[in-house]
Amino acid sequence: MSNTDRYAVVGYPVTHSKSPFIHALFARQTEQDIDYGRMEIAPEDFLHSVREFFDQGGKGLNITLPHKEAAWQLVDWHAPNAERAGAVNTIYQLDDGRLAGDNTDGVGMVRDIEQNHGGHLQGARILVLGAGGAVRGVLPRLMAAQPASVCIVNRTLARAEALTKLFSDQCDISALPYSGLQDMTTSFDWIINGSAGGLKGELPPLPDALVAPATGCYDMVYAPGGTVFQKWAGDRGAARSLDGSGMLVEQAAESFRLWRGVRPETATVIRMLQQELGNL
Repeated sequence: MSNTDRYAVVGYPVTHSKSPFIHALFARQTEQDIDYGRMEIAPEDFLHSVREFFDQGGKGLNITLPHKEAAWQLVDWHAPNAERAGAVNTIYQLDDGRLAGDNTDGVGMVRDIEQNHGGHLQGARILVLGAGGAVRGVLPRLMAAQPASVCIVNRTLARAEALTKLFSDQCDISALPYSGLQDMTTSFDWIINGSAGGLKGELPPLPDALVAPATGCYDMVYAPGGTVFQKWAGDRGAARSLDGSGMLVEQAAESFRLWRGVRPETATVIRMLQQELGNL
């Protein structure tokens, strides 16, 4: 009988996921005996499949679109990041057999911006594009970084307003529809793209005035050759135009730490992922 511990990323679709590539590098680096695969599961099969995975001895799962909110509903215990976000991207089993859920997306994004790129979120004026599950997942850690203000802009204003109510005790937070940006003449320190269209290479309507020479732009997704949002930011002279490849590796490292009790080194893995994507 194999002693190799089983892990996987669950999504629909999931064939594009680079998580197996990343975790294989982590395992080699830390000398951990794990097998990490992909599980493409339709929403109607999600609950049964996750329970079956753990019943059959699986040790941990990463959860990606569209299952993060369903994962939050499924688990028996929520870590603080997941509790407030209402979304889970990491599942593991407690000693008593209950399933625990955490969300490492915010840890990954903040660590990538601040440690890998030397960015400063404390005291910053931040514009966040989108109000879906991706943004919801990173907001607890983004707020913990103590920005001066956060403005969430979304096509459906009610979704953005719901997030401002959830996090209004953290900092100065406001909501706007995209049309509310058109007359804006002030720029932001950071613009973070978490819009659903980013996954499809679509860009929301954004006026040029949002970007100043010192503005940092961060896309939560990545694409071979760079994203549409990165190109938009670079064309407007942003100080930084970053994609989410570092966030992907950093959130994976935090998941790996939760599962295995050791945190892998990430800089080399980020470089190898960017080489894989052709983004170096």
